[in-house]
Amino acid sequence: MNLPAEFLARMRERLGETFPAFLSSYEVPPWRALRVNTLKVSREEFLRVSPFALEPVPWAQNGFYLEAEKAGSDPYHFAGLYYVQEPSAMCVGELTAPCKKERVLDLCAAPGGKTTLIAAQMRGEGILIANEIDFGRAVILSQNVERLGIKNCAVVSTDPETLAQQFPEYFDLVLVDAPCSGEGMFKKEPEALPHWSPNNVAMCAARQRDILEEAAKTVAGGGHLIYSTCTFAEEEDEWQIRAFLERHPEFVLEQEEKLYPHKYKGEGHYCARLKKIEGERRRGKSYPIERSTQANKAFYAFAEDFFTEVPKSEIAAPWPCRGRMYLVPAGMPALNMMSRLRLGVELGEFDGRVFKPAHALAMATKREECRRFVSLTREECLRYLRGETLEREIENGWCVVGVEDYPLGLGKVVNGVMKNHLPKGLRKR
Repeated sequence: MNLPAEFLARMRERLGETFPAFLSSYEVPPWRALRVNTLKVSREEFLRVSPFALEPVPWAQNGFYLEAEKAGSDPYHFAGLYYVQEPSAMCVGELTAPCKKERVLDLCAAPGGKTTLIAAQMRGEGILIANEIDFGRAVILSQNVERLGIKNCAVVSTDPETLAQQFPEYFDLVLVDAPCSGEGMFKKEPEALPHWSPNNVAMCAARQRDILEEAAKTVAGGGHLIYSTCTFAEEEDEWQIRAFLERHPEFVLEQEEKLYPHKYKGEGHYCARLKKIEGERRRGKSYPIERSTQANKAFYAFAEDFFTEVPKSEIAAPWPCRGRMYLVPAGMPALNMMSRLRLGVELGEFDGRVFKPAHALAMATKREECRRFVSLTREECLRYLRGETLEREIENGWCVVGVEDYPLGLGKVVNGVMKNHLPKGLRKR
């Protein structure tokens, strides 16, 4: 690998006698890992059914190294049983685990690795807002939140200044997985190599400072600010945090970790946990709920036939997307002045006559909650994921289709034929 000469000089000066070991780490292929999504399957159950050979990641309770190159094409991945994630990045879970998580903001969230990690820790309780300023990347984030069946998450796309303005001293936990120079991703993304330079490091550090300033405004008194990067540059890591603490005496450093690839089996990561020891915890404005009696009746008529027990929660259509209905998490604050891609679970769409369920509803449902659940073999799963119809002699109506006990999407049975309702954009090619 043709590493930049200036990068090597910096690392040699920083690491001293351990530099040769650091350099040798680039001769090893990138480490692959997955993190079990315990919202859908327990760690023990996944180990029982896993088609992969797994080795535990020491710093992640539900993380495992794997050798499989195509873990993202397995039916269990489509069912949201795991998230493929670089193993070093999982170290953030150690820092977020002890924190209070009633109100959480993931400020730079795409593609969703840390959002989904925190969501699993929250176990469906509290409010999680995942933000990504780049709308295209926010779409990918929203898809991952949907695939993993997360019910208490809103996905938005806005800038840190807007969030700071709307949510002063509001969140118990704020995560800033900051955009960085990506020195820890050179093996995984070699196309980033030509873009590295000391000037780019300085530019990233300045941008991170600005993001941290806005993020700090949103942390409630007694709350935590978690900062992480996938780079080794001290200007973006330790020095960034030291400078922040000098500007903000209301915060203290509780824990700090830096994983180098010659010391740990991963590509490298930095993370720090800060606590705000002074400040208030303010209330936010509640989300405005718009009710449509006709739409509600249509949903509940569907739900009586679809679920073993009808969900008891707010049914609302709060977005300017005509006919769409959402299961709004209790306590969801108003999300004004920003693009909103997801608010809890999309239930489906009502066109004034008929309610049609959404894919997200199937992904947030468990087998025991469905009146009709079609369990597929792995061979049938591949056919379903390609968009094919299947034959099933069961009662007519909407059903959840799954690999074994785990939902993959929706189907509709009509006279022995199960029509495929997997969204076209999610089908395997």
